[in-house]
Amino acid sequence: MTPHPRLPLQAVLFDMDGTLVDTERLWWEAVAQIAGRPLTEADQPEILGRPVEHTARWLRAATGRSATELAADLHREFADRVRTGIVPRPGALELLTALDRAGVPTALVTASPRAVADLVLEALGPGRFAVSVTADDTERTKPAPDPYLAACRALGVDPRACVAVEDTETGVASAEAAGCTVLAVPSLAPIDAAPGRTVRDSLVAVTPKELSSMVAPELRVMSWNLWLGGSPVDDHRAKQLKVIAESGADVVGLQETAGTAAQELAEALGWHHHRAGENLGVISRYPLTARFGDPDVGFYGAAGVRISIAPGREVDVWTVHLDYTPYGPYEAAFDGLGEADLVAHEEVRLAQMRDTLRRIAEAADDAVPVVLVGDFNSPSHLDRPDVQWPVTKAAQEAGLRDSYREAHPDPVAEPGHTWSPIHPFHEDGSRRPEPQDRIDFVLHRGLTVLDSRTVVTGTPRPWPDVAGNDWPSDHAAVLTSFGFRSPA
Repeated sequence: MTPHPRLPLQAVLFDMDGTLVDTERLWWEAVAQIAGRPLTEADQPEILGRPVEHTARWLRAATGRSATELAADLHREFADRVRTGIVPRPGALELLTALDRAGVPTALVTASPRAVADLVLEALGPGRFAVSVTADDTERTKPAPDPYLAACRALGVDPRACVAVEDTETGVASAEAAGCTVLAVPSLAPIDAAPGRTVRDSLVAVTPKELSSMVAPELRVMSWNLWLGGSPVDDHRAKQLKVIAESGADVVGLQETAGTAAQELAEALGWHHHRAGENLGVISRYPLTARFGDPDVGFYGAAGVRISIAPGREVDVWTVHLDYTPYGPYEAAFDGLGEADLVAHEEVRLAQMRDTLRRIAEAADDAVPVVLVGDFNSPSHLDRPDVQWPVTKAAQEAGLRDSYREAHPDPVAEPGHTWSPIHPFHEDGSRRPEPQDRIDFVLHRGLTVLDSRTVVTGTPRPWPDVAGNDWPSDHAAVLTSFGFRSPA
């Protein structure tokens, strides 16, 4: 498999109490001492992962003492126990050493005060962490995202490219709100797995490589009509590979594959692939965990896959090719048809889109984002306000958003034409200008659009003198960069 070129693991951010050292037990004992009673499971939300001040305010109601006095007593009791009873959690020191050897920066992010954190840092050994953030260092502490965001700023790293290691729900909420991927290692209370979150019993045998695999990177999805597999252009397979490699795409939904293109491209790239019929395919640098749709789909139709980006993070990617005739832009430009006729003539494509949307809904999991790419052979209602093109409207009504128009809302300033880089004039020899339109799309549900653009290599020569073109298609491709929304 080829490595992901962007957003490698930039840092690992460790909670302290109960995660790196067995201080959660010491904190529990200190609170019980000040409370003057044994603690129960019902007390956990007010104690685990909470700053001293929160627990002191909670104890005030039961003891009648001032929160200031209680906080001072809790500090003293806890610090005394830390000095005499600190024990590293299993696997913690080994993981810190491995991360240091791998050159991955680490930070300590704790809801404990600076005085207690410094005791632990001294016990663990100087120089273990590049940065430490305590309850004294931010206006808000966990479960707010502030401590993790402060650590990332100090390290100069992107939270999306970091793994936070936590042992409580409070800490997990803080890290996820900051945008970090989470490795949860519960100490006293269980934590459920969730998208973007991995749960382990301990840090034993956890490696930098495993942590790196947990990071959910930016995901780049491309839609590309290969034009009869690319056959009208010389050396088309090598040119296709060059385009994909240089684009940085992670997943490519293909149309007009001429049967073998998806498999051949995937094998050359060391990627995974799904072939559907003689026309559709998906290739992905990430593993495929499911395949959707009719594997023997005809020339027009849809096919989908589920892709595993990282533990707990999957994405459904569908590719669709809709019928090209009658072609609305020709009917508008050459035949002078009005909106009513143009919309009525979209019936075949609309039926194909509705079938695609039905298949997507049947395969969907509410926790899994969806991307639909393809050659719709229809303009968008977002581009031409004079015609309410029904195919893209149906997709929008099903909850799918147009990634290119999210990135470029003004269709006049950024038309995003994909048809056609090789057809400035109609190919019938009449020299009529070819209608230029955006008919290839990357739609989505449940992701964040970071950027979207059309892709064409070089300056393609016009039809029919295309054999030597560097760009091996009659369509421009569409490439969208997505980020993953925080589960919080």
